[in-house]
Amino acid sequence: MDAPRAGAGLLRRGRLRRRRPSQSHGGSLLTLPLRPRKTRRQQRRSLASRMAALRAQTLPSEDSQGSREEPAVEGPGESRPGGTTSISPAARAPPPPGPASAQPARPVEAPVEAPARVADPADGAAGEPRESPLQRVLAELGRIPNSRRRAARLFEWLIAPLPPDHFYRRLWEREAVLVRRQDHGYYQGLFSTAELDAVLRREDVQFGQHLDAARYVRGRRETLNPPGRALPAAAWALYRAGCSLRLLCPQAFSASVWQLLAVLQEQFGNMAGSNVYLTPPDSQGFAPHYDDVEAFVLQLEGRKLWRVYRPRSPAEELALTSSPNFSQDDVGEPVLQTVLEPGDLLYFPRGFIHQAECRDGAHSLHLTVSTFQRNSWGDFLEAAMPLAVQAAMEENVEFRRGLPRDFMDYMGAQHSDSKDPRRTAFMEKVRVLAARLGHFAPVDAVADQRAKDFIHDSLPPVLTERERALSVQGLPIRWEAGEPVNVGARLTTETEVHLLQGGVARLVGEGGHLFLYHTVENSRVYHLEEPKFLEIDPQLADAVEHLLRSYPEFVRVGDLPCDSAEDQLSLATMLYDKGLLLTKTPLT
Repeated sequence: MDAPRAGAGLLRRGRLRRRRPSQSHGGSLLTLPLRPRKTRRQQRRSLASRMAALRAQTLPSEDSQGSREEPAVEGPGESRPGGTTSISPAARAPPPPGPASAQPARPVEAPVEAPARVADPADGAAGEPRESPLQRVLAELGRIPNSRRRAARLFEWLIAPLPPDHFYRRLWEREAVLVRRQDHGYYQGLFSTAELDAVLRREDVQFGQHLDAARYVRGRRETLNPPGRALPAAAWALYRAGCSLRLLCPQAFSASVWQLLAVLQEQFGNMAGSNVYLTPPDSQGFAPHYDDVEAFVLQLEGRKLWRVYRPRSPAEELALTSSPNFSQDDVGEPVLQTVLEPGDLLYFPRGFIHQAECRDGAHSLHLTVSTFQRNSWGDFLEAAMPLAVQAAMEENVEFRRGLPRDFMDYMGAQHSDSKDPRRTAFMEKVRVLAARLGHFAPVDAVADQRAKDFIHDSLPPVLTERERALSVQGLPIRWEAGEPVNVGARLTTETEVHLLQGGVARLVGEGGHLFLYHTVENSRVYHLEEPKFLEIDPQLADAVEHLLRSYPEFVRVGDLPCDSAEDQLSLATMLYDKGLLLTKTPLT
């Protein structure tokens, strides 16, 4: 406990108070309420709120798959021509009977923009294909200088036409959502079966570590991973034998997936992971199960039938861990049964059981984005409360007073039905002391430790052209005519700088020392490297905090709160050389 508390104190003494940075926040949709006691109220408000929020419809969700460090998913739906989409009541299976069931909300049709054609050789003056929606939004992100606004814009695109504020307020962690777009090119350029084949050929993909081969036959899941490298011949033979191929950590092999997740992680304030699933026609890869992550299923190719089920009990809502494989008898009737087509999106919370299968001779390729694993209030308190007890014992004599000598005569399971007044007094004393613990909880220190873990979990940043040009990576230093040239660029006290991106660094106090943890040297493979950090002189803490707080505004190096111009330049140069700062104009 001493390290977090001492570090927090080091940051508090004589330092400016830090503020939490504010976070900014259109297919049809259908939702299902999770808890029956909210059903009537939600039904009364659902029509007005959805139409006012973009006339969106929402629906329950389907499949995420076996969760490892970066869990994954799978999903279904019916669409109607004429620019609108919906899921008819006949397409949804009734909820299971009993107190845990609720009637599904009545679907509301929403107009959808006519999808743009993609990759038609007749398009364009020079016969070049038009950009896909994904390519357009990525180009748009490159023109947004603020990384937090980029993250908000990408998430807005991901769940469009559903407004993000409505999603977080009404649906996140509560309901399953299906977005139908009638645009098969919506995700074009993100990942493809052809790219998977290329990855197998050029990368050292290992069965069990990077690629799983699994099938679900006659109610039983089989994992058929041979040892060694997943060469194309072995992988495609397993696919032909009816196995689904699950590519773990596709961001390690695909620059597009890396960019998607690296931007979204700043929106979630939590690690964003992914898996890719390729399922052969007329097969199913995984048994019904639920995961411990919030899951977004992006259908990239083909079609897949999804079934999604409510948590079976309150204990499984927002599940803490992933479930074992279930049988069909374990899961009851689905609340959502639909077919996902390219461009569709399916979201479901932790604890929602799901399964998916290919039918009608079509294969399926989808990517699952997952987040919020072990990121609950309970996880925070699990770290804070032991430290709070230690602090309380050190600082308050009431926590050090001895237990009653005879407490074993009336406490314990064998006395749980006792009416002994001494038992009542004992329980009351426990409640009083527990209520005082909040005062001693080192909340900021625990928050810093979780932020440090997030920095370690994070993908390295994907830089825009502007960020690359204005950071150390854009310096004109190069080798020419047998020697390095343009080596004289350096910062001055007049140089204006700001942090590379909003979420790339965190200042944390530990054991009487200050460390600036950062993501710029992280690997695209989860925890391949140890946490990366710079040790910061406590006298420079104010200046580092000022830089962290000021983003995205520029700060003149000479205005950093340091004792001398030498300290200002030393700090700014160290951070710039590490790739953590960029300048307002290029250094020459």
